[in-house]
Amino acid sequence: GFTLSFHLQFTEEKLGQAEKTELDAHLENLLCRAECTKQNTERIMKQTEVLLQPNPNVRIEEFLYEKLEKKVPTRMNNHEVLGQSMIESGSEFGPGTAYGNALIKCGETEKQIGGAEREFIQSSAINFLTPFRNFLEGDFKTILKERKLLQVKRLDLDAAKTRLKKARVPDARAVAEQDLRMTQSEFDRQAEITRLLLEGVSSTHAHHLRCLTDFVEAQTTYYAQSYQYMVDLQKQLGSFPSTFSSNNNQSSSSSGGASISIPTIPLSASMLSPSPGRGLSGFSELRISSGSRKARVLYDYDAAGSSELSLLADEVIMVSSVPGMDSDWLLGERGTQKGKVPITYLELLN
Repeated sequence: GFTLSFHLQFTEEKLGQAEKTELDAHLENLLCRAECTKQNTERIMKQTEVLLQPNPNVRIEEFLYEKLEKKVPTRMNNHEVLGQSMIESGSEFGPGTAYGNALIKCGETEKQIGGAEREFIQSSAINFLTPFRNFLEGDFKTILKERKLLQVKRLDLDAAKTRLKKARVPDARAVAEQDLRMTQSEFDRQAEITRLLLEGVSSTHAHHLRCLTDFVEAQTTYYAQSYQYMVDLQKQLGSFPSTFSSNNNQSSSSSGGASISIPTIPLSASMLSPSPGRGLSGFSELRISSGSRKARVLYDYDAAGSSELSLLADEVIMVSSVPGMDSDWLLGERGTQKGKVPITYLELLN
């Protein structure tokens, strides 16, 4: 009879004839946030894939290889193909000729840029796309499964409420009341499980923020390397700075030629060899000084083990650096409690 009353409950609710237990507002908000996170994660992931591999056929092929856990055949990218063509053409014209020599030098640089692009794509796929995909195929699927189960438990609960209303005989009422207590406690338990999973989306956001920083880091490195290769090439070609010959009908200045100036970007060594945690000058100072500072917590953090300290967003704790500790962590103190805390969750206060 339960299955029947379950379906009857569902149908009557749809027709607006039966009462329906509403989920509390907090849970509803969490469900909306999870759905919104899923949609936007998919959207960002898809567009990043398009950026990294504009050719949809190649993209699908690479994805299939990944699914089969086979090594993707390394094909040359466009920069490398152009580089190869330039080198071959330059060799035909003769490396001793000015044009042939220049083509070979350009070809070698294009291949270097191709290599930098390959590293950028690989780094982005591992540090940015994979965590996004893992959320969609892992955590989010679990959330959907538990949400579906919650819907089932809610329908059971409302069917039990309806049966109690209709029970007239004392014996029938007693059975219906016991049944209601049981379905209520099962519903409450499932609501709690679902809530805990949904609250975990906060740490998903914090994790994806770190992945986004890694992606920016990889892009910065790629563009910095590419720029450096081009500047070196220009020097080799002797076009630095180049002057237009005055027969270009330019109203040239008194110097007889307008020089093209190349903007030089101050490249820090760290751009060319990526290192995590750049731009965290306050944290670097803290490491050197080995003193302690106040820090505000940016997001909730659940300790992964007894050596770590759990954090609540907006609380203020003391942090200090411990020699030999991984550079992504600091020692946090709250009263008598101590433990490792991740620096990406903190903002140093003056």
